[in-house]
Order: sequence, then C-alpha cells, then structure tokens
Amino acid sequence: MALNIASEFTPKRQDPALDQIIKLAVMAVGGQGGGVLTNWIEDCAHRNGYVVQATSVAGVAQRTGATIYYMEMAPAQERNPVFSLMPAAGDVDILVAAEMMEAGRAIMRGFVTPDRTTLIASSHRALAVSEKMVPGDGIADSEEVIATAEIASQRFIAFDMEKMAVDAGSMISASLFGALAGSGALPFERESFEAAIRASGRGVEASLRAFAAGFEAAAGGIVERPSSGKTKLAVANTPAGPTRLVEKWNALEARAMALPASARDMALTGLRAVVDFQDLDYGSEYLDRVETVLAQDDASKDHELTFEAAKYIAKAMAYDDVFRVADLKTRGSRFARIQTEMKPAKGAQMKLTEFMHPRAEEIVGMMPSRLGRRLSASQSVMRLIDKLFNRGRRLRTDRLLPFAQLYVLGGLRKYRRGTLRHSIEKQHMEHWLELVMTYRKIDYALAVETLRNRRLVKGYSDTHTRGLSKFDRVMNGVALLAGRDDAAHWCRLLREAALADEKGDQLEGALKTVRSFAEQSETGHQA
Repeated sequence: MALNIASEFTPKRQDPALDQIIKLAVMAVGGQGGGVLTNWIEDCAHRNGYVVQATSVAGVAQRTGATIYYMEMAPAQERNPVFSLMPAAGDVDILVAAEMMEAGRAIMRGFVTPDRTTLIASSHRALAVSEKMVPGDGIADSEEVIATAEIASQRFIAFDMEKMAVDAGSMISASLFGALAGSGALPFERESFEAAIRASGRGVEASLRAFAAGFEAAAGGIVERPSSGKTKLAVANTPAGPTRLVEKWNALEARAMALPASARDMALTGLRAVVDFQDLDYGSEYLDRVETVLAQDDASKDHELTFEAAKYIAKAMAYDDVFRVADLKTRGSRFARIQTEMKPAKGAQMKLTEFMHPRAEEIVGMMPSRLGRRLSASQSVMRLIDKLFNRGRRLRTDRLLPFAQLYVLGGLRKYRRGTLRHSIEKQHMEHWLELVMTYRKIDYALAVETLRNRRLVKGYSDTHTRGLSKFDRVMNGVALLAGRDDAAHWCRLLREAALADEKGDQLEGALKTVRSFAEQSETGHQA
C-alpha cells in the first residue's frame, strides 16, 4: 500500500506581506549613540507611513557594552504586521555596525548574508577589553574583517564615520545615519532623514553636517582599507635653545646619521627618546651602546642586530619611573591633546584628575642608591613605607597646588642617575646586552631575538613588575636553548607565549617544553 507522503509536506506559499518587511539591525558599543540612531530611523520610517517596532539587547559591560538594536518596519495596512523581537541568522536586510569588529561579530553570528544584506560599517576601531588585556599587541586585524565582509554581504560600505563625525563636531550616530540614507537601502528620501534629525532638537546643525558627510561618502560606495606598509618616521622639529646645547645635539645627530642606512632612522628616533627622557649626555651613552653592537654586526644581514639594538636599547634606557610619569602628566602638550580630544564646550571648565598609587618600591626607588638599597633590604621598613604611601590618591592637576607638586617631582629627573631605580635598571640592561653579545658569537638570529625580548618589559609599577618577571623567565628559557639550531625559533615562541596572556599560563607551558629539551640533552650526554 503506497502512502502519499509528499502531500503531507507540501510547503506553504510565502506570505507576500513578509516581503514588505524591512529588517534592520544596529550593532554599537555603549556611548556611540545607538539609541539615538534607532530613534532617528524610527521617526524617519513613521514619516513615510511605515509601522515600526524597535527593540534592544544591551551588554553587561561598562556603558552597556556591545548592544544590538533591532528594528522591523513595513508599510501601514489595515492589519498590523507581527514583528520579531530579535534578529535571526540569515534574515537581516540591513546591518549597521558602529565599529569594524562589531561588523565582524555580526558576520560571525550569521546576520550578514550575501543574498540579501547591505552591511554599513565604520572602519575605525574601538578596542575591546580582550584586545587591551593582551600584554603585547592584541589588536585584531581589520583587514581580515573587511575581506570577509566583502564576501559575506550583498553590498558593503565602510569608511571612518567616527572621524567624520568628530570633524563635524557631532557623534558617530549622525554619520552612521547619513551612511544609511546614502546607501539607498531604505526607500525614503533624504529630506525625511534630515527632518528626523531636526525633530530631535539637540545639536541639530552639527548632526546635519555629519549626516551630510556620511551621506555623500555612502552614496559613492566607499570601502576604506587599512593603510599598508611601514609608517614613515616623523621628522623632528629643528632644535632650539642655547648655542652650546644645540651644537651638542647636532654632534649626536651626526653620530646617528653615520650609522648604516638600515638602522639610521631607528637610531635617530631612539636618540630623541632618551634625550627627552634625561639629557644630551644620556643620549651620548645611548649611541655608545648602539655603536658597540654595530662593531660586532654583520653587513651581509643588513645590520639587523644594530636596528633592533637601536630600538630596544632606547626602550630600556627610557623606562617609566615616578619622575617620568610626573613629567609627562604636567607637559603642556598633554593638556593641549586632552583639550583637542575632549572638545569642551565654549566657556566650560574642564576638570582633570590624576590617579596616583605609588608602592613602597617606587618611593624607595627615588632615593639615593645606597640609602635605597639599605631600606629595601629591611622588610619592616618596606612595610611601613607601603602603609604610608600605597594608597590611591587623586590629584586635580587643573588646580595650582596639585599641578605644582607633580611639576616639581618631574623636575627632579636631573637626580635620576643617582637613584636606586636607575642603578637597578642600568644593571639589568647591561646584563641583558652582555647576553646578547655572547649569543652573537654562536647564533646571530638568537642574538636578534634576545634583543626583541626587551619588549616584554614595559609600563610602570605593577605592570612593570609583571613584565620584568616574564622577561626573566623567558631569558632563563633562552639559556637552556643556546647552542640548538632552532634556538632563535623557540626564543620567539617563548616571547609570543609571554605576550599572549597576562597570567603567563601559556609561557609556563612553553617553558615546560624547553625544559624537556634540556633534560633530553642531559640524558643523551650521560648515556
């Protein structure tokens, strides 16, 4: 007996009313005006005779985290349509992303499909917490997202809408709204979009300027790609000051220019950094160290060792201490930068608060070397100093007295060479460079990688301590690798493992592997 199974599974005919529903999702981070953008879109749709439903699901991080705003709209009819509350994979017509990685997140969740989705994204980056937590360079590659977006979407529009909005004196929501209008993805005239902005009644003129810029760029179908190639080093300003000091600087600059071409620009950059950190004599010490490395370098390898030495010796010499932090916080260029970035309203008074949290090590580190060593050797003294100073302090540097305190502290850098902290940093650097030149005699590539390990040491206070600990652990691993043909390769792997996570779990795993090499080698010798 035959059963007519086909008749039971005959698909229903598509409801033509569904074809009229436009499904739009906005993915933004808290503070980017996603709610304002949603309100504008809703107002614009109502003006064109559409019924609209808008929902949002906020994240749980600071400032609402990453939020999904979802809207469905359709021409008004006798019967109100039934709308969904959330976007579904493969069922979104327009996706607006307020930041490039939000576009990537939308693609990963299946909201962007090549058969129907218009993807509009700002090409700028607002770094995620996971990117900031990585001790090294944890920034995700925007180029990969752009390449994927061009394949995953039916139409892709991307440019820096954040910069466009800032230039217009507005927020990114306005330039995103303009890009949406310029894309033609919604069946509404430009005037109705602008009317929605005017109806909001706040910051109208600036929002309209940002809207217009976004509209024109999107109408042209722009897809901006990340810049490629190495950024050219900025040319320093012509030095000014007493003739004696200018002549001394010119002599140092001439020494840097005499280095091989491949290392010259980096040496000039390093020279400026260390002179800015301390003084011209300190710059001479820097060039002495670079020239010592050059004397044992190999021209056939394009002086790679000297290039890396010029970079990382400068980083080691220009470390962050209390004097440096205080100096940077009271520079006029910093206040000018903050003014430019914050753009306070005309006549508004801007308050600037610095958070200081010095540990006992920082306090003792500012003392003369002999005294500092004696005090740091006493646990009871260190506990007392920590109790007195290791507490959060907020200094309003827009006020005279707190500013003066930091300014005077920054000016004490002329005594830096006699401090305990400088003595420790110098000793650590000289030991590192000694190891580099030792490895140079047996393995050029390993010497280069050993120089690069210095990137693990950075920051101030606890950050510096953690970085220094990782550096020392990596260098201990390198000592076990010296003499192996793949020593440079494993040195690089150890450094990458150290940079991969803050706790150092990956580094410990890599070190276990390296230790196993040493154990195998020792067993082989005994046999």
